[in-house]
Amino acid sequence: MREATVTRNTRETQITVTVRLDGRGESDISTGIGFFDHMLTALSRHSGISMTVRVKGDLEVDGHHSVEDTGIVLGQALNKALGDKSGIARYGSAYIPMDEALSFCALDLSNRPFLVFRGEFTNQMIGSYDACLTEEFFRALAVNAGITLHLDMCYGKNDHHKCEALFKAFAHALKAAVAETDGTVLSTKGAL
Repeated sequence: MREATVTRNTRETQITVTVRLDGRGESDISTGIGFFDHMLTALSRHSGISMTVRVKGDLEVDGHHSVEDTGIVLGQALNKALGDKSGIARYGSAYIPMDEALSFCALDLSNRPFLVFRGEFTNQMIGSYDACLTEEFFRALAVNAGITLHLDMCYGKNDHHKCEALFKAFAHALKAAVAETDGTVLSTKGAL
């Protein structure tokens, strides 16, 4: 079974994440930031990866530590669940529309972490979620999961729609990349 649990405790956050790659996209998410919970729930549902995420963070400061550290722990859990990454499709990409917004994601589960993030938010906040933390979350996730990750908010007017389309594009690309194949490592090197 491809699953993992990772816990990380610091003076700023206490986080536990469990992922089950072959789940049904069930989720139990509690970060203390409503819109972020909504995004992680969408990520779980659309990727088919079942997730439990428990975050206690210093929200009296702001959401930065909670969001970034969740990216760290989720990335570590995904990396652990994937093991040596043999027998997976490795690559995934998806365009996702949401009303007037369109977002794109392309990724490679390569063990070579990199993030290209293109897009701008109009407003600083989406509910109690600081929109600029979207890039921080995906950077932390990519680095800790070993993902080469390209994200593009192609266009849109409503920040909620733009952000949600981006999370869902990532989810669908991730679903394709973690799909099981013939058991070998998809690399001319024989290892990732």
